[in-house]
Amino acid sequence: MPSLNLAIARLINTGTDSFAIWVVKAPYPSGYVLHDCVWPVELTQVWQEWQQMFAGHSGLDIHPGSNQGQINPPPINLVSPPSGQTTSYSIRLMQYLGINLWRWVFDGPIIGSLERSRGMAMGQRRRLRFRLEIRDPDLIALPWEIMQREPGQPAMSLSPDLLFSRTTSEVEALPYLRTDQTLNILLVLGHDDNLQLEQEAAILEQILEQRSFQGYAPCNVKTLLQPTPQELIQELETKAYNVFFYAGHGLPGPDGGLFLLRPGMTLNGIEIAQVLTRSGLKLAVFNACWGAQPAASHHQAIPASSMAEVLIRHGVPAVLGMRDQIADHESHSFIQAFTAALRSRKSIDEAVAEARQELLTLYKFNQPAWTLPVLYLHPDFDGELIKSFDEGVTEIPDTVLPSLNSSIPQASLRSLSSGGEMWLLRSGVTRIGRTKDNDIIIPEPSVSKRHAEILCRNTLTGNTPVRTYYLQDFSTYGTTWCLGPNGWQQILREEVPLQSGMQLKFGSSRGEIWQFVIEDS
Repeated sequence: MPSLNLAIARLINTGTDSFAIWVVKAPYPSGYVLHDCVWPVELTQVWQEWQQMFAGHSGLDIHPGSNQGQINPPPINLVSPPSGQTTSYSIRLMQYLGINLWRWVFDGPIIGSLERSRGMAMGQRRRLRFRLEIRDPDLIALPWEIMQREPGQPAMSLSPDLLFSRTTSEVEALPYLRTDQTLNILLVLGHDDNLQLEQEAAILEQILEQRSFQGYAPCNVKTLLQPTPQELIQELETKAYNVFFYAGHGLPGPDGGLFLLRPGMTLNGIEIAQVLTRSGLKLAVFNACWGAQPAASHHQAIPASSMAEVLIRHGVPAVLGMRDQIADHESHSFIQAFTAALRSRKSIDEAVAEARQELLTLYKFNQPAWTLPVLYLHPDFDGELIKSFDEGVTEIPDTVLPSLNSSIPQASLRSLSSGGEMWLLRSGVTRIGRTKDNDIIIPEPSVSKRHAEILCRNTLTGNTPVRTYYLQDFSTYGTTWCLGPNGWQQILREEVPLQSGMQLKFGSSRGEIWQFVIEDS
């Protein structure tokens, strides 16, 4: 599925209002554009208005000090709701914030990348996967899901031709993810003074397991009521689940928030992240208040402090949390629609989009319910939770091309430095980068964490097995080099066929030279 990833970061040493917005991933080479901009004072005022009307927590400031006492009045029609017109005022406020967030993000060349990427996806009869990375903690709490181009057009998270989620590039590598045909859910009900646990467990089990319709994947649910941390960890260590679902009380906190298992027993995001990544889970759902809300100190957001952010950074493939308080009836409606979409084998971001639409239909546009779910996806995760044997791409079994390994010479990547290393290339994909999760590790500062890949494709020419190799650049700055007739040339996120004897560089143009070699050539 075509993807467009944007990142937003505050520029240091240029004033607190200056930001950069740039494309991190695009479905075509010239889509990687950058735009510098200034945060509008008016948006700060509208955000404060939003929090006064919709937020169930104390307000979070955007700017640490530059605009104190300098905020201009909001537009005349948003100063305060006229008497008896609260509903129309909340609709205007929702639209106004959504439209102005859109205009700030998609100013300059960014809109061109979005429109062309969207067009490419439509040409393939697919939806564009849009992922937003907010690197500035002050902007995390904003409801980016409500971004709207114009009045009368759907918000981005409700668009029929776009799948919206958040992400972060500061992540650990994905663990091994098995292919599943069944939804296996560990349902944990923690301490909450407002919940009748047995009754709530029965409701959630009924919603999650709901009777099977034709084409629905099976669903198995195991419930733990107020487990101790040891009991929860022991159950997760069985690796029997692909979904972790928590319902109960949550609180923001600097270490990924807290969720309460039983009175006096809590786990924070960092603690639960360790066991979730070991267990092979694909999705963690926190049906608790503030799971996607950063903690704050003196009304200022603490970096990387929300439960959703912490889990994604530790390598959990997908995390769904609530940005604010959510009522029980709203969460039940969301869970029912979300689970039904997952069981129909939709991807996680597709399922969230459907469930969000359900919330808007039931609880109206001018209420915050549909804006509360926040989905984070790992940048290397495609969002697929389950699939059946008769769907998707068939995996090649080991018995295909039986003579391939014995009849085809081995390829390798060799350093031309004195005493340099040699790495054998495996069939399929060989990852090259700076960190230990790569197959070929080049520990140089100019080499990206995930810098490049060498793809090996097996084909048959008549009855003769043939292997072909291709180099694909994924580096942050497009710093993969290939020696050609006209000297060293950069490979900018292209796929280049490799021939034996070709020389390559990764990172600095003055760095180590590597040679691609096929043994009998």
